[in-house]
Amino acid sequence: MLYEIKDQFSIDMISDEEGPHISLYQPTHSHYPENKQDSIVFKNLLREIENSLKQKNEPSFIDSIMEPFYKLEKDSNFWNNTFDGIAILANQNKCIIYKLTGTIKEFAVVNKRFHIKPLIKAFQSVGNYQLLLLSKNDFSIYQGNRYGFSEIEIDSDIPRTLEAVLGKQLTDPSVTQGSFAGVGRPGAFYGLGDNKVEGDKDTEKYFRYVDQYVYDNHSKTSKLPLILVSLKEYHTQFKTLSNNIYFIDESIDCSYDLVDTEQLQSKVLEVIKSLNLGKTEKMIEAYKKAEAELMGSSDLAQVAKAAYESRVETILIEENRIISGKVDSTTGKIKVGDIDNPDFGDILDGLAELVLKKGGNAVIISKDKMPSPTGIAAIYRYN
Repeated sequence: MLYEIKDQFSIDMISDEEGPHISLYQPTHSHYPENKQDSIVFKNLLREIENSLKQKNEPSFIDSIMEPFYKLEKDSNFWNNTFDGIAILANQNKCIIYKLTGTIKEFAVVNKRFHIKPLIKAFQSVGNYQLLLLSKNDFSIYQGNRYGFSEIEIDSDIPRTLEAVLGKQLTDPSVTQGSFAGVGRPGAFYGLGDNKVEGDKDTEKYFRYVDQYVYDNHSKTSKLPLILVSLKEYHTQFKTLSNNIYFIDESIDCSYDLVDTEQLQSKVLEVIKSLNLGKTEKMIEAYKKAEAELMGSSDLAQVAKAAYESRVETILIEENRIISGKVDSTTGKIKVGDIDNPDFGDILDGLAELVLKKGGNAVIISKDKMPSPTGIAAIYRYN
């Protein structure tokens, strides 16, 4: 069995296959010489996994399930191209690897279920994005993450400039003929059309074309948040006519012809940070409202029962909080047990998985923002 690298986490990757299930999380480094230590730390984590597997498994089985880990340990190309961390989920049938950005806590465990809370946290935040750099005459599209961005190549056959897009449709200034000279004499031309008005019409046509092109060819498939980068005078005009649902409210004021990459990256990260903070605050307020209307709870047993009955729309879980035990997926009842015992795990992990499988949402919240002291806060579905 070989390993597979994925760039998105999906609950479809979590199955009800028989364990053991291995979950490994490790901070990594993207630059030399710090990344030289990453494979050494990884090797130490493998020893922890092996010791756990030895409790209930034969050596031949251990060799089989650990094979992709051993191959990865020796993959120098992999270790030279990581970000802030890695996550690995593996059982006897698959081994899935995720390269993560952001703070990752070192952790390795063997249980009947995968430990997925750090993955939920990593992928619930906006990490990847697209930029639309726009002027009234040209546009470019970029894609990036917290480390930077690069231009997405647009086929040379695709019209990009205002002149190429509108061509002969460019509006000519209207000209009106008057007759100041009197009857029977040639009329004099006067009243040249308002060039600004006509120019605005062309800009609007062009912006509509750009908006449609970006949505059809990029946003529709990537589904990434899209940030507008243009002079401030175009922000309102473009956003007003745009039909792209992936545009975020906040835009960046920057001239298309004077882009400073470093400064732009700094501004983009501020926008993404604000976007993530806003999402968290909305979730917390939604829970408080639901709790006040008796449509939410932070009681562990009640939430487990509601999750089993498919009544949980969203569950908020405290980051780095572990409650040892498991949730019986056939009854929704909680059983307490030691997380070091492969038959048990983290109750909060079990609840997150159960809610996701029932079509709900799971969100990881930092301890200082968590709206309850129990480690969970659930918003129930409206009937």
